[in-house]
Amino acid sequence: MLFRDFLRVAVMLFGAAASALAVVAIAAASSQDTNTPLYVAVGWWVVAALTGLWLGRRNVPTAQIGRLLSGARATNTLPEVEPGSVMFNRLWPLAVLTILSGGVAWLVPQVPAVAAGYAIAVALTWRKQSSAVAAIEERDGVRFYFERSSPFGEPKLLRTPGLRRVEPSEGFPSTVEPM
Repeated sequence: MLFRDFLRVAVMLFGAAASALAVVAIAAASSQDTNTPLYVAVGWWVVAALTGLWLGRRNVPTAQIGRLLSGARATNTLPEVEPGSVMFNRLWPLAVLTILSGGVAWLVPQVPAVAAGYAIAVALTWRKQSSAVAAIEERDGVRFYFERSSPFGEPKLLRTPGLRRVEPSEGFPSTVEPM
């Protein structure tokens, strides 16, 4: 699976998890006698959203993604494309967080509210990472793929040859005039 596609899907899944957890938290908190947990939850979601917007404001890869890209192993063969297994291997903690937080919502509605804020912050922080990786791929003429690895270990990437973007320089005419 292409790394930039993984980042796009991860942002969508974190956003979906945040939405589901927020709905569960609101439903569980509305059954209580007071609205204070709802107000605290909404305040936390606003803080998480502002933090995510601030951390994800630049169109450059984060330091962690930059280290992952620079440590990619070069190969000339395309890896097997297994998007389902890659998504499961890398995002299983999100699934566990969503299921467990949603499961305890009726006992402690604050748990899914806090988890929803975390998912909001991650989704907004990663929102521009796929375009930053795509820009690096176009500049260097490579593609980054996930390498098969353990779901509990550090992710590893493969760097394969790709297509490099070549644009005419300013001094060259873009078309050749007939003689």
